[in-house]
Amino acid sequence: MRALTWHGTHDVRVDTVPDPEIVNPRDAIIEVTSTAICGSDLHLYDGVLPGMQQGDILGHEFMGRVVETGPKSTLKKGQRVVVPFTISCGSCFFCKQTMYSACDNTNPAEKQDMTEGLFGHSVSALFGYTHLTGGYPGGQAEYVRVPFSDVGPIVIPDGMDDDEVLFLSDILPTGWMGAENADIKEGDTVAVWGCGPVGLFAVQSALAMGAARVIAIDEYPNRLALARKLGAEIIDFKRTNVMEALTEMSGGLGPDAVIDAVGMESHGFAPDTVMDNIKQNVGIGADSAHALREAIMCVRKGGTVSIPGVYGGMLDKFPLGALMEKGVQVRSGQTHVQRYLEPLLEKIGNGELDTTFLISHRLPLEEAPTGYDRFRFNQDDWTKVVLKTKAA
Repeated sequence: MRALTWHGTHDVRVDTVPDPEIVNPRDAIIEVTSTAICGSDLHLYDGVLPGMQQGDILGHEFMGRVVETGPKSTLKKGQRVVVPFTISCGSCFFCKQTMYSACDNTNPAEKQDMTEGLFGHSVSALFGYTHLTGGYPGGQAEYVRVPFSDVGPIVIPDGMDDDEVLFLSDILPTGWMGAENADIKEGDTVAVWGCGPVGLFAVQSALAMGAARVIAIDEYPNRLALARKLGAEIIDFKRTNVMEALTEMSGGLGPDAVIDAVGMESHGFAPDTVMDNIKQNVGIGADSAHALREAIMCVRKGGTVSIPGVYGGMLDKFPLGALMEKGVQVRSGQTHVQRYLEPLLEKIGNGELDTTFLISHRLPLEEAPTGYDRFRFNQDDWTKVVLKTKAA
């Protein structure tokens, strides 16, 4: 089959690789119809996360048709399914608490030493990501093996297009959980750092949860325009002092809740960003966390900080004093995708949530390297890239 493989920083290629096979009784094989390039894929593309190996198959946002099942899979051949990016067993302590991204059993034992050293515990496996998260082949391919297929995928009803439901695999639940973690109450003012795909879905979700005002912060005109269309007020951080603007817009208090939808590769003009980027580029282990620092400094006393943005290492100059003195709550984590699939599918079906507005480009799988390059270096125009396989 054809699949997009990783070969180094800014070097991804569509190669011919062996077809996947059923390995365990709960496996299924999916013929991929649509797959997307995620902002967190760019962390791999930029080489800022360890644990990648030559030839790894990328991609964790995908859907398709079931073509083969193991004897304990609950799926049936021919069903259309969206597959969560988290691989979860469904039976461990954490899965039983619906904390699927904390699953204890899907990251192979031989990989867990890497994550325990970084995070203190093992983490759930992810599709198409680093060997820190299991090294499972991803879905930017014609076919993919789905472990624990009785727990993860959701069957899509007839009549719904791929474009409507594809983002259930990651970014829509991630934006929703990011807003949920912000503990939004009716009438709240919420600030969202980053108008990439997750940030835009966080904007949409926060408004759906009753926020009176959502303020979106970014530098790209097109992405800010999309946030405005969703109902947000906007701040261009290139032109405006974010803290001063948010203080004024909130009557001197600061936002009730803030959402960092940027993560480890934030950019800005502050000295801390310059130093973060230098350290990151030379491989000495600091995440670039300007957006998170700014969010903590801007949130009101007693407010909530939600962190759906991906972080993978250590932070310098973390404003712990502000966090403590202001009595701020922090909530974060990889998304428990399976928890949100059914309710969000229902909201898409009844028109409460739109997902298709985000797609700027559709490319065949063979043009995936171009998609990565444009998505990385022209983020204003290339807001979201969906890759279509021959199966589509």
